[in-house]
Amino acid sequence: MTSAIILAGGLGTRLRSAVPDLPKPMAPINGRPFLEYQLDYWIKQGISHFVLSVGYRHELIIDHFGYKYKDAELDYVIEETPLGTGGGLLLAAKKISKDNPFLLLNGDTYFAVDLKTLTEFSLANNADWCFSLFRTNENGRYMGMDISPQGQITSLKSRTDRPDCLANGGVYWVNSHASLLSERFSPVDKLSLEDDIFPAAMAFGQHLLGIEFSDTFIDIGVPNDYHRASTLLGL
Repeated sequence: MTSAIILAGGLGTRLRSAVPDLPKPMAPINGRPFLEYQLDYWIKQGISHFVLSVGYRHELIIDHFGYKYKDAELDYVIEETPLGTGGGLLLAAKKISKDNPFLLLNGDTYFAVDLKTLTEFSLANNADWCFSLFRTNENGRYMGMDISPQGQITSLKSRTDRPDCLANGGVYWVNSHASLLSERFSPVDKLSLEDDIFPAAMAFGQHLLGIEFSDTFIDIGVPNDYHRASTLLGL
């Protein structure tokens, strides 16, 4: 795996009080855009090609990074109207090779997942999608998961409603043919990963797995966690 899609097209309305005039991936952390931390981490893990699905104030992202960052190639797809996380994925997947798996990342989440571990687990268990999971006590903020002892996702929940729940961390290993879901949706539909794409994948019999990781996780989508990021990412 050498390619990753980053979903960076959201409006970031919950973060506007702290970062009023920037797209979320450009929110400054210790003087650097949040997206730089993401790219740095995944380049070290072996990713050399990123496709960024961008929307709100996308010109700021493109002007800052251009089409090459360090040793990695950057491509962009522009959401002329907001497509949601699911629509952004289907748009960006057109620029990914259909012969290889790829990584899918949320543009407002940093999760220090070990790519080798994630890939080996996914391949050994014949995954179509493999979710990187973390434990949380934050009721209702993240998408909760029930998984079998073998890592099979048995249900998708919209809320984390019990203590120490496994939740979706926004880093996914995706088998190349899993993105064939694009044939089931209109290319201009506004879609959600959680509410549309993942339930459709389960309904079509695709193999959804989850594996827990315990390293650094930060979601800058709300002001409190955005301010905490300067400590967590002050590496």
